[in-house]
Amino acid sequence: MESGMPLSGGQRALIRESWRRVSGSPVQHGLVLFTRLFDLDPDLLPLFQYNCKQFASPQECLSAPEFLDHVRKVMLVIDAAVSHLENLSCLEEYLCNLGKKHQAVGVKVESFSTVGESLLYMLEKCLGAAFSPEVQEAWSKLYSAVVKAMQRGWETLPEGD
Repeated sequence: MESGMPLSGGQRALIRESWRRVSGSPVQHGLVLFTRLFDLDPDLLPLFQYNCKQFASPQECLSAPEFLDHVRKVMLVIDAAVSHLENLSCLEEYLCNLGKKHQAVGVKVESFSTVGESLLYMLEKCLGAAFSPEVQEAWSKLYSAVVKAMQRGWETLPEGD
């Protein structure tokens, strides 16, 4: 990740404070994120299959124990990014590999913009009036840096894998 992180000290503080308010209920808030994701792009639902089981509806998926594990993992990735705001480059290899895993299961790079919209929606719903334009801009910058690292996983995947 670029060493010249685009976040100012004030933006890092806004991210930490807003995340502190959200991170206490990761599954609950993660479900807000994924409910919004499926509302925005229902075509993503078939990507979530466990034991070859196709979910008939977003509600069925959102209540499956395996999917709730995925929600926890997504929230842990966000938590790791927030915990390493000063040095996101230490997550580079991890995020690159995460990108490869997402590519392998059929996720398209373009879907990450919808995930970003869903993340901002979740933050807005959970933070209420505290979700200021400054908070939105700070989170958008952080999310963009994370996605850029994950996209490098697409670019480094060898042909035929």
